[in-house]
This record gives sequence, C-alpha cells and structure tokens, in this order.
Amino acid sequence: MSSKPLSEARRQYSTKVKEEFPDTLMVGETKFIKKISMRYGENPGYPAAFYVEAEASGPNMATMEVLQEGTRGLSYINVADMDLGQRLALKLTSIYPDEAIAVLIKHEMPSGVARAKTGLEAFIRAWGCDPLSNFGSVNVFNFEVKEELASLLIESSRNIEVVYAPAFTPEALTILANRKTLRVCRMAPLDEPARDNGLEFKRVAGGLLIQKRFESKITSPESVDVVSRRKPTSDELEAAIFNWIVASFTRSNAVVIGQKDKVHGIGSGQRSRIDAAENAIRLSRRGYGPENCVLASDAFMPFTDVVELAASSGLTAIIAPLGSIRDEEVIRRADELNLAFMVTRRPGEIDSERAFLHR
Repeated sequence: MSSKPLSEARRQYSTKVKEEFPDTLMVGETKFIKKISMRYGENPGYPAAFYVEAEASGPNMATMEVLQEGTRGLSYINVADMDLGQRLALKLTSIYPDEAIAVLIKHEMPSGVARAKTGLEAFIRAWGCDPLSNFGSVNVFNFEVKEELASLLIESSRNIEVVYAPAFTPEALTILANRKTLRVCRMAPLDEPARDNGLEFKRVAGGLLIQKRFESKITSPESVDVVSRRKPTSDELEAAIFNWIVASFTRSNAVVIGQKDKVHGIGSGQRSRIDAAENAIRLSRRGYGPENCVLASDAFMPFTDVVELAASSGLTAIIAPLGSIRDEEVIRRADELNLAFMVTRRPGEIDSERAFLHR
C-alpha cells in the first residue's frame, strides 16, 4: 500500500488543467464565444471551457451571471446541470406563471421538482422528493431568494453546489457568502423570452448530430386525451401535466410519479421501462411515497407490466404516448384496474407526443 497520505488523492479534484481552446468557435453561421475556462471537464485531468452563443439573449446560459464563484468556480457538470434545471424551470413557469418553481438537479437529471405559492415552500417540497439524491444538487429557482431560504441552502447537511435564480435579496447574498464552496449565479429576468438558434448539438466520434430542440405541447387539460373508461379527476389531470413536463426533461427511459404540486419519485436512464417504473416507486419511499400519484412515462408501454405495478403500488392514473402494438391490451388492463389513462395528444388527434431525452 502506498505510504502517501490519502488526502493527496483528493488533490486532483481541485487542480486546474490548462486549456488552449480558441476564443471563438463557428458552427455553421452560429458564433460561440468562450466565457469560462474551467478547472477541468467531466473528469479531472481533461481541459474544458464553456462557450456562449453570441446572439443568445434572455434567461439562458449565455446571460448567466456569476455572483459568487465559491472556492472552486463553476464546473463543467455544474453548467450542464444549471442548463437542464433552467430549461425545466422556464417550461414550468410558462404553465404556472404565478407560482414559485424549485428544480433540483443531479448529473443532468431532476432529483426534486415542486411548485408552491412561495419560494420557501417550493424548495421544501422539492427537497422532500428525495433528500438523499438531493445532497450535492444544483438548485434552480424562478423566484427571488430571500433570507429564510438562504439559511436552509447553506446547511452543510445539504452540500448544495449551485444556487441559480433570477434575483437575491442583499440579506440572502450575505448569508450565502458564509458557505465558501457554494456557487451563486443570477439568471436574466424571466419576463424576457429565452432566445438562441434553437438547435441541439451532440458530438459523436468523427461527426456531429444536430436536431431542432424538443418543446412539449402538453401544457393544459385541452392538450390531453383520455382513453380509459374512468375519467381522471381534476387533480389527476393537473398531476399528469406537471409530471409529464418533468419526465420530458429526464433521461430516458424515464418514469416520473407525483402529484399536482410535486414529484414523488423519478426513474431515469433505464434500459427497460419497467425498471424505470420500479425505480420511481422505490425511490419515492425516501420521501412522499407512491400512493395516490400519477405516473408519467416518456414513451409508450410495450407491455402491461407498468400498469400492473402502478395499480399495485397505489397509483391512480397514467399519462403516456401510444404507439405500441399492445396499446389496446395496455388500456384494457388499466380499465380492469380502475386506472385513468391519459394520452399525450389532443382529443381527435392520432399522433401522440413522445419525450425521449438522451443527454
């Protein structure tokens, strides 16, 4: 065994790697400008930098302002988490413009999401979704951070990495400064539209994938089709929309369960849909539990197993797209189990919305 102190093994995580990337990059006609030279990339020892789109405006990562760098500055993973959290928070804000939204992100996946009348209550609800996974999270809000919330955010038991919000009171900033490792960032005002070129880029070895950015159209009761014998209650319908939006920002295969004001469990990044559902239900027991929840599945169900699991776990409704060769069998099984089944399309339409995400 090495005689070197174990503390030396931690040194790589605080050692900055020199990067020599160009000041600007062009992708087609879109210009990107280097904004941050980072400590390292996804892993220590590899150079990294953050570029912003020259013409981007409004509340997005191009206009993000660092108010407090912390002892290590923003990391590559922090910026990716902030981006996902901001996109989800903005989408929910467009649906619930008068409510406070709290989005907690870990490794580019939501780990807690909630809405409430006050920012403090939204955070408390979001944290309660999965307190274990929320440790070390990036916290994104659509509201001004005030003194009482700031006191919770600096608690060492939470180990929060980043707080990203459109505004902070002076008292809140003073409190947040007491946690030296915390990064504090301000987003552009939410009453401005977020603008960039609307394209998503994904690097592959020897090439580049480009697609138009996905934007869910499931934003109101009118955008949902009910295909089950039992009709959803108004609370179930609200919960279906809220949790569908969260699922659309969750790595596939994704299953999200929750109620109309908060997520209860998230199953993400699984190869099998039943595994995602089992994880969502299992992880919900760290917080609010699965009972009386609605299940949102980001793609169709190839078998009846998810429906059966939902019913046996105390869930009451499902929202998902259609497209399986077993759609009729799945819906029939939901009827047998008295589950409301909602489809991600408007009544009378044929195609339904799928929400795969691979990032």
